[in-house]
Amino acid sequence: MIPELPGAVPEIPVLDVVAATEYYRDRLSFTVDWLAADIDLAGISRDQCRLFLAGPAFRRAHGNASAVVTWLNLSSKGEVEDLHRAWSSTSAILLSGPESKPWGLHEFTAADPDGNRFRVFHDFATPERERAASIATGNPTAGV
Repeated sequence: MIPELPGAVPEIPVLDVVAATEYYRDRLSFTVDWLAADIDLAGISRDQCRLFLAGPAFRRAHGNASAVVTWLNLSSKGEVEDLHRAWSSTSAILLSGPESKPWGLHEFTAADPDGNRFRVFHDFATPERERAASIATGNPTAGV
């Protein structure tokens, strides 16, 4: 039997792990679970989301050098709007406002000072995608 996979824990490259933990704590409302400045690595979390913040010394040894994009899948358009308002109130770096896209995602983009990005979204599924999913699962009349 194949075991169920847990939620992924991205490693986010940062220039200064201490400054990054402060930004994620103060602007994005994460909790700093632990900070190991001696190895240039921190663990942070918020609700079911866990991240590692990795400074240059840690990344040098493991080869993770470029900025990353992390997608955060919320449960509703309202949650996307609420999180955008919450992050806006803390002067977080917001690159776009919430918007429903033609591809079926209601989303906005945020960033950290190191250029990492968060695509925060709710997948509301377009009729075309629902139809394609129905065909893929063998029920071509569903979603029509």
